[in-house]
Amino acid sequence: MHISKSLIAALALIGSQAAAEDAGPFLTVDLNAQATGEAGCLLTFLIDNAHPSEIESAVFETVLFDQAGQVDRLTLFDFGALPAGRPRVRQFQLDGLACEDLGKVLINGASTCRVDGKDSAICGQSLKLRSSTAAELIG
Repeated sequence: MHISKSLIAALALIGSQAAAEDAGPFLTVDLNAQATGEAGCLLTFLIDNAHPSEIESAVFETVLFDQAGQVDRLTLFDFGALPAGRPRVRQFQLDGLACEDLGKVLINGASTCRVDGKDSAICGQSLKLRSSTAAELIG
């Protein structure tokens, strides 16, 4: 079997790009739980800041979609301070929304991200999203 040098080079490039995408550190956000209450849906997020620095303030512009894919609302989720190397749990009450009506949550971008007293891009550049619920978390 003969494999061309250009094919080997292309495969090596693809492999190195995939490895670079998997290289950390990341800010991992997991939509961990949903609970319907009298007022609406309570979303619980588990956030892990694997960066070497504390994120002093992280606020994300968030879009909520219903099961039909229609925008329900645009809001800001203030995750507050996220210490380096330690997980944090944050909850957000969504009044007037039943959890079973929530189809997906879009992290549209970081509205605020402060590290070492300055604005930083790490909240958006290294974001890794997942959902442990029926609702999809995308970004």
